[in-house]
Amino acid sequence: MKVLLIGEFSRLHNSLKEGLISLGHQVTIVGTGDNFKNYPIDISIAPRITTSNFIFRFLNKCFDKFFKINFEAIEKGIRFYLLLPNLKNYDVVQLINSDAIETNPKWQINFYNKLFKNNKKSFLLICGDETPIVDFNLKNQLKYSVLTPYLENKKLKNLYQYSLKYVTKNYRELYEFIEKKCDGIIVSDIDYKIPMMQTKTNVVLIPNPINTDKIKYFENLINDKIIIFHGINELSHIKKGNIFFEKALGIIQEKYPEKVEIITTRSIPYNQYIELYNKAHIVLDMVYAYDQGYNALEAMAKGKVVFTGAETEFEAFYNLKESVNINAKPDVDYLVNELSFLIENPQEIIEIGKRARIFIEKEHNYIKIAKKYLEVWQG
Repeated sequence: MKVLLIGEFSRLHNSLKEGLISLGHQVTIVGTGDNFKNYPIDISIAPRITTSNFIFRFLNKCFDKFFKINFEAIEKGIRFYLLLPNLKNYDVVQLINSDAIETNPKWQINFYNKLFKNNKKSFLLICGDETPIVDFNLKNQLKYSVLTPYLENKKLKNLYQYSLKYVTKNYRELYEFIEKKCDGIIVSDIDYKIPMMQTKTNVVLIPNPINTDKIKYFENLINDKIIIFHGINELSHIKKGNIFFEKALGIIQEKYPEKVEIITTRSIPYNQYIELYNKAHIVLDMVYAYDQGYNALEAMAKGKVVFTGAETEFEAFYNLKESVNINAKPDVDYLVNELSFLIENPQEIIEIGKRARIFIEKEHNYIKIAKKYLEVWQG
C-alpha cells in the first residue's frame, strides 16, 4: 500500500510510518516539521524565504498583527501548491489535522479537493485542537479541558488564538468540507473521543503508535537525587497547566533540597528535549487531560513516571488495575502530595516505571497500531 501522511505535530505520523514500513508499505510524510520541534519530514513545505533573516521575520510579525497577513502561512501554501501535482496515486491520504498544511483555509479547501480526487481514500486524524473538539470544550461540560484557563479568564483570549481559530467561519468551513469529503475520521485518544461522541460523526479511536523497538526502556535506578523533568512549550504552557507544575516544583525544591534535582526547559528542539529528559526519573507532562499525548507516552515507554492525563475514563478504557502513570490535576497541593510520596518512596518510581513500559508495549506498540490503521483504511 502507498500511503501519504500530511502534517506532523508530535512525531505521531513518524511512528506510524515506521510501523507501516515494517509491514511492507510505502509511506511519505509531507509537512513543516512544526517549527522549533523540527520533526523528521520526507517532503518539507516549511517556510524558508520568510524565515531566512530577522528583517523578514519582523515584517511578518507586523503584517500578521496589523493586517492579519501571515507571509509564512502564504509561503507554506505556495510550496504545497507547487508540490500538489506530484501527490497522486496514493492508496491512502491522511491529514493530521484539518489545518495540516498550515495556510489559508480557503486555499486548503482547494488543495484538499484536488488531493482527494487524485488519490483513492482520504482520512482525517484528530489528535489535537479541531472544530468539534473546541466547540464541545467551549460548552464547559467536563470538569476540565485545555480551554479551562480561558473559560475562567477571558483575558487569556490572545493565548488561545490557535484553539479558537477552529470555530471561526473559515476554519469551520474547512473542517466541514473535510468531514464531508473524507472516507473516515480517526481520534488518537479519549480527550478527543469524548467530544466526538457528542456529535453525529462516527469516529474510531486508535491509540498513538510508539516505536517500542527504537525507544529503549531503562529501569529507574536512583543512586543519588531523584531527577524531575519539566519541559515547557511556551506556545501551549497555559493550555497544559504548566503553572501548577511550576508552583508545585517550587514547594518541592524547598521541601527536599538534598533529595531532588529539577530540570526545566522552555521551547527547545525535540532532540535536545529528549536528551535532557532521558536523565529524569519523573516527567511532568500536562494537567488538563484525560488521556496521554505523545510526549507522555514516549516517556512512559522509557520507564519514566509521568504526571499526565490518567482519569477514570482512561483507566476504564484500558481496564487498568494498577497505575501506569500519575493523574495530574489542576491542584498544587495534590501535585505536591503525589510528588512527595514518590520522593519518600522511591521504590514506587521503579514499579510504576516498569508498569508504564509494559502498558506501552501492550496498547501502543507501533506495529500493532499500524495494523489497526490498515484495518480502518481498508474497511
